[in-house]
Amino acid sequence: MVKAKVLVIDDEEEMLENYSRIIRRIGHDCIIEKDSSRAIEKLKKLEPDIVLTDLKMPGKNGMEVLASSLEINPGVPVILITAFADIPTAVESVKGGAFDFISKPFSSEQLGLVLERALRQKRLFDENRKLKERLRIDSLQEIIGKSHAIQEICGVIQRVAETDANILITGESGTGKEMVAKAIHERSVRRAGPFVTIDCAALPENLLESELFGYEKGSFTGATSNRQGLFEIAHGGTLFLDEIGEIPLTMQAKLLRSVQERQVKRIGSNSLIQIDVRILSATNRDLRKCVQEKTFREDLFYRLNVIHIKVPPLRERTGDIPVVASHFLSKFAELNNKNVTGISSDAMEVLENYSWPGNVRELQNVIERAVVLSDSDRINITDLPREIYMIPSLPTSTDNLEYREAKEMWLSAFERTYLKTLLKITAGNISKAALRAGIDRKTIHRLIKRYGLDIEA
Repeated sequence: MVKAKVLVIDDEEEMLENYSRIIRRIGHDCIIEKDSSRAIEKLKKLEPDIVLTDLKMPGKNGMEVLASSLEINPGVPVILITAFADIPTAVESVKGGAFDFISKPFSSEQLGLVLERALRQKRLFDENRKLKERLRIDSLQEIIGKSHAIQEICGVIQRVAETDANILITGESGTGKEMVAKAIHERSVRRAGPFVTIDCAALPENLLESELFGYEKGSFTGATSNRQGLFEIAHGGTLFLDEIGEIPLTMQAKLLRSVQERQVKRIGSNSLIQIDVRILSATNRDLRKCVQEKTFREDLFYRLNVIHIKVPPLRERTGDIPVVASHFLSKFAELNNKNVTGISSDAMEVLENYSWPGNVRELQNVIERAVVLSDSDRINITDLPREIYMIPSLPTSTDNLEYREAKEMWLSAFERTYLKTLLKITAGNISKAALRAGIDRKTIHRLIKRYGLDIEA
């Protein structure tokens, strides 16, 4: 039996001594308190596992002790000690949050049983709390990376999660915007509520409206029953509007009203339904530019963009690529029961040099494919898709250069990266490299000399 710390509150010293003797004999620690007001302070400081309190006492009675205990720590079971005549009151107290009651006179066996059940509930409560806390922590750990940009995003999530502010998450497709939204929800006060996602780009306008707001029976052909919309389903939780920039202008006005008033009206109904949701939105568009072009309402933009989180593309945080790739490697090796434990230095260099237009989602797919295809304990270059290791990452910062300068920069980057990768694939064999590239050996030698490459690399 697990030892518990039991706080006993009774205004009769003799009864306190009896309780203390029985509880210690059962094997638990016992804290006794005659003054119910002082007992509240002990509740805060000593953090007991169980509270056992008399119902009728001078000062604060048992019901007031119960209320204080629930406020201080709702996970601590409170057991009321009652006289036979007080049983109806005790029953009402159980409905109000007490774990149980025990009526006088009772045996040590009866007390032992009720304490054992209370302790079991306390353990379940603590385990559930730890699990939820782990989920909150894991939700941030899913946002993988050691770069300053990712650490900054995690810091913002921690600061804003407990608020109820609307948040706009922007970034290219595949950067992990939904993961950021889930992390915010998991760390918020709404984490016990639903997390409801809708892809605004995937539905035509008429279906999008019925999905968001619901409809009444008979409101249109096929509406054979009443249906809740996603705003209602997300009540008490979070509604994530993915690809918000794709919503048509006519729908934006209706969405604005719901976001602003926290009310929805089902299709075919005149009644307004009050909703309690937090709105998280995401887009790969530049909504400010959309506002200027009159394709997105300015008032809706400011309603959604109370806090802005920008998720950078993977090419701007290349230092995260080894961390993210290793994470996916472990995940897919376990899922596919493969003994793949690492990535060769050559393959990792290719991954770091690639521009990742599909961002983290593309890297995930590449690693999953490589794990499945690998016939060794490491991912090698040949396990990667050909387009990854044969198309080099080219410079993108040519906006301020003249055409000729930009062309030379791109060509040099192409030649150097292509040749470096080629030499790695062919283990520095010039003949194989020339054959694979479709050029002669002299050209290979000339390029090696121009870019100062190591043939043995």
